[in-house]
Amino acid sequence: MTVQVEIAKRVDNDLVVAFQRLIPQLSKSSPAPTKEQLESIVASDSSHILLAKVDDVIVGSLTLVIFHIPTGVRAWIEDVVVDADARGKGVGEALNKFALAEAKRQGATTVDLTSRPSREAANRLYQRLGFNARETNVYRYDV
Repeated sequence: MTVQVEIAKRVDNDLVVAFQRLIPQLSKSSPAPTKEQLESIVASDSSHILLAKVDDVIVGSLTLVIFHIPTGVRAWIEDVVVDADARGKGVGEALNKFALAEAKRQGATTVDLTSRPSREAANRLYQRLGFNARETNVYRYDV
């Protein structure tokens, strides 16, 4: 199985339908984004939707956010999801390697992500790719 990864440049029906299929596999509490929401992300200079395709079918996605702060350029990986039928076949690895290369290309000096401990396969992948667990507290404020 050959996995192709690309940055989404436009929003079409295939992309909308793919997110309608993928997002429920990622989060039971978040609805799939609308076409308008996807267009806003794709148009953003800092957010990049990476798409993994097999035989021109979207089987996974990752959002890479690159941002400038006073201490440098940083990157963050969010909303990594691989279709259940494609898991264990290198899709997540391909998405993450592409994201790391793109972050480096854009000048980021670090790439961060979070992953629930229950996502054992994902955590093994991140460690295999060279991510290190950090001693930190992650806080969230719901607005």
